[in-house]
Amino acid sequence: MTLASGVGSMPGDDQHALVEAVRLVLGELGEPPGLPFVPEVPGRGAGAAMTGRALAVVDSLDADLQPAGWRLTGGAGAPGVDHRRARSLLAQDLDALEEAAQGYTGPFKTQVCGPWTLAATVERPRGDRVLADHGARRELAQALAEGVRTHVRDLRRRLPGCDRLVVQLDEPALPAVLAARVPTASGFGRHRTVEPAVASEALGWVLDAVRDEGAEPWVHCCAAGAPLSLLRGAGAHGLAVDLDQLGPADHDTLAEALETGGAVALGVVATAVPGGAAPTAGVLTERVERWLDLTGVDPAGVGGELVLTPACGMAGVSTEFARAVLAALREAAANLG
Repeated sequence: MTLASGVGSMPGDDQHALVEAVRLVLGELGEPPGLPFVPEVPGRGAGAAMTGRALAVVDSLDADLQPAGWRLTGGAGAPGVDHRRARSLLAQDLDALEEAAQGYTGPFKTQVCGPWTLAATVERPRGDRVLADHGARRELAQALAEGVRTHVRDLRRRLPGCDRLVVQLDEPALPAVLAARVPTASGFGRHRTVEPAVASEALGWVLDAVRDEGAEPWVHCCAAGAPLSLLRGAGAHGLAVDLDQLGPADHDTLAEALETGGAVALGVVATAVPGGAAPTAGVLTERVERWLDLTGVDPAGVGGELVLTPACGMAGVSTEFARAVLAALREAAANLG
């Protein structure tokens, strides 16, 4: 059975929007063929956005919010007020989810920023990105892995009827990290490239932590040049991509992943600049069928491993557009069977 899900972020700018997003996700995806997810509402501020959300999960490292963004403060025990707020906000959001999902049984998905995008967006205590320091980025990745373990246990406690828990690592900056395109703090230089083996090792720490806790590790990268083979080699069971960003070889990699028991979340709805109405289920069904014909994949033979999603998060769209997208994805997944 083909499934339908979302990437993670949803529209809104206050706690009421989060509660509404939870209701929307459960309402549209809470029955088969839906794969509901923990919604994120980054419009509420830095503590609710991708980096702040991940730092709320990270274990044994504290941070504060500076004009240039998030910065580690060195060790644990001295979190800034914004870091404390990020942790509190995550707990509030999970409380809202737990209340709304009482009695739910079935699969569920959560998201957290991956180690390389986190290293490319967070500063060291002495300045510049964590990416610049081999030891600092190793420490951050390992702290993220331990924090994810705790997060998975917390979600299992809150969602006792969940029979398939997916943890999606968001890595939009990974292609830039591998290609030495991440700017230094001055803006005049670029951080050195990270070798694929080093990138794979750090990803593996977090993916292994997910798997060790009995959850299913995915990686989402909606940027061009997503290193799909590297992600699979690092231990990603699922690959979440933007269909419009794929190169010729990527289609073969995704087909191989499905044929060998992996999962593929295919981003088939553009959300960066939505124009007019959301695409209909019929349009999405035809688009996925063309991709299946191209790759030779039989959707009937992949179980619940083919998942239809938006190409990226939906924080920048209206609630009405987001609802229409999730409904169309759900219907298209049902059409595909």
